[in-house]
Parts: sequence; structure tokens; C-alpha cells
Amino acid sequence: MHLVSVGEAIKNAGSLIDQALQQKDSATVTDIIQLVQQEKSKRSAEAVGFYKHLMTGVSYMIPLVVAGGLIIALSFIFGIEAFKQKGTLAANLMNIGGGAAFALMVPVLAGFIAYSIADRPGLVPGLVGGMLASQMGAGFLGGIVAGFLAGYVARALRDYIKLPAGMEGLKPVLIIPLFSTLIVGLLLIYVIGVPIKGIMDGLKVWLTGMSKGNAVILGLILGAMMAFDMGGPVNKAAYTFAVGLLGSNIFEPQAAVMAAGMTPPLGLALATLLAPGKFTRDEKEAGKAAAVLGISFITEGAIPFAAADPFRVIPSIMIGSAVAGALSMAFGATLRAPHGGIFVLAIPNAVGHLGLYVLAIAIGTVVTALLVSILKPSKQ
Repeated sequence: MHLVSVGEAIKNAGSLIDQALQQKDSATVTDIIQLVQQEKSKRSAEAVGFYKHLMTGVSYMIPLVVAGGLIIALSFIFGIEAFKQKGTLAANLMNIGGGAAFALMVPVLAGFIAYSIADRPGLVPGLVGGMLASQMGAGFLGGIVAGFLAGYVARALRDYIKLPAGMEGLKPVLIIPLFSTLIVGLLLIYVIGVPIKGIMDGLKVWLTGMSKGNAVILGLILGAMMAFDMGGPVNKAAYTFAVGLLGSNIFEPQAAVMAAGMTPPLGLALATLLAPGKFTRDEKEAGKAAAVLGISFITEGAIPFAAADPFRVIPSIMIGSAVAGALSMAFGATLRAPHGGIFVLAIPNAVGHLGLYVLAIAIGTVVTALLVSILKPSKQ
């Protein structure tokens, strides 16, 4: 299997065919995983504009959320409410994960969005704006707005303030941090912070009070988004939405997006076993890699199959993921860790309604596998 972009295939078809013919007889599991990692890196490098800035902030925020979420989950080993007893290990774990790591989530998101826009001058107003948004209860939406505001204010000050050569050194350490932080802070407090908090409060009220039917619809949408572009902008939008809600103690969407993100590669791996006659030897080998990537919640494991047959594979994995997301929401499954795949399922109390959650992933996987097996033509 030789993966390249569509543009490269059009421009250099002849040389690519020669390269493919010179490759080894069959790709190995390691080869497939390396190709998936290369595709992820390539997508990051190609990101531009709003999406690039947002993903920079998200990429720096995710390790905090993962570490914080897993440490919070560890505190539940001692009992779901053991952290309420002060001085215990459970209380200290909750303080590390929830009190410290999660408290930094929004400031880091805002800080690195601003950093992506304005480089180092954007970091201070972004961090301060994010902290203010967090303190005001504006949540991750406030952090995103604060980050973009800080970035563009800092960049404007950097570009338009002109000082004598002898005073130029004051700009990055005094002038830009001082005035950009003042502008961002005052705008958040007096102009945009309260309306954003109102939007965030309304979202939380809707999510916590929505009916079973609305929950299923939300799960369907989030699930389909997770599979649509397998790690692309639409996938990241759904994931960022769910991760941002973890800081507001809303855990159901996170469970839905992880279930929906696991089923595409798992379903395709299962399809190579159910209908081996409809896959090439390389695709069967890719199925083994997809199984490993699927249990690790790496949706990009489906890319080799989608690239080879997009019109049959993408609708199939979207339906399977939508089913998994909808069932997860219908079952009321919750997930307190934002990543980890099946490995977080073993942590006591990290997943709410664990048995039903596993069932949702299994059904989504089977639906994907059956659809792909039915739609794909035989290779013989």
C-alpha cells in the first residue's frame, strides 16, 4: 500500500507507480502505523488560519487534560466520593487533577492560541485572558475567544508600535505584555466575558437537562463528526467540544466521542476478518494495525481504507460511529479521562455504566464492519 495525497497522485502518477512497484511485496503492521503517523503530521503541517491557531491551543491543552483526567480517575479508585474527606490520598489526587491540572486547562488553551497568532508576545495576554475567562465561568468558549483576542491584539501592538532603536528592547518585555494584557483583561471583564458566560451557562443547562431523545441526537452528530474526516478539522471540532465540557463536569459527550472515535478502525479491522475476499493482502495487514490503533482511540487508523475506497468506507464508518455515539448517550455513559482507549476502562469509576459503554463500542464496531463488508465488491 502506497499512501500519497490526491494532488501528488495527479501530478506524479508515473513516478509514484514506479515507487509502488519497487516497494516490498507487502506492507507490515509497523509500516501501516508509520504511514498513519505521517498522515497525522502532514495534516498538522498543512493547517492554516483559524484552524491552525485553534489546534495549536488544543494540542498544548490536551496533555494537561489527559494527565488531570487520569489522576482524577485514580482518585475514584478509593470510592466515587472519597475525595471529599480532606487529607486523604483521594483528596490530594483530586486536588492535583481537578484543582491544578484542570484549572490550567483554559489558560493554556488561550495562551497557546495567542502564541500561534503573535508568537511570544501573545503568550502573556493569552494566559491572563484564559485565566480570567476561567474565573468568570466562561469556560472553554471564553478561553477560545480570549486566546484569539489576545493574539490579534498582541500582534497589532507588535506591528504598529514604533520605538527608537535604543528602546526597541522594551517592546517584548514591557510594552506589548502590559498593554495587550490590559486591553484583553478589560474587554473580558466589561464587554465580552458576561455574554460568553451566559452562552456557556445555557449550554451546560441544555446538556445537563436534555431529554433522552436530544441526547441520542447529540450522540449521533458527534459520532458522525468523529468519523467524517478521521482526525481532521471536523473530528477535532467534536473532540474539542467534548474535552472542553470536562472542565464543567459534563462527562457524557466525552464518552460518546471516544466510543465513536474507536469504532472506525475497529470496524474495518473486523471487516477484514468477516469478508477477507473483499480486501487485498495489504488491506488485511492494515486491518491488524487498525485494530491496535482502534483500541488506542486513534481514529486515523481508518485512513488507509478510506483513501483506497472513500465512497464506500466513509459513509460506513460514519454510520457505525453515529450508532456508537448515540448508544453511549442513550445509555448515560460517562468518561472522565479524555483519551486512552480501552486502557482507561480498567480504572475503577473512570467510566460510568461501563458494561453498556463497552456494548455501545461493540455495536458500533459491528455495524461498521457489516456495512463495509456488504458495500465493498469482491476482489476475486
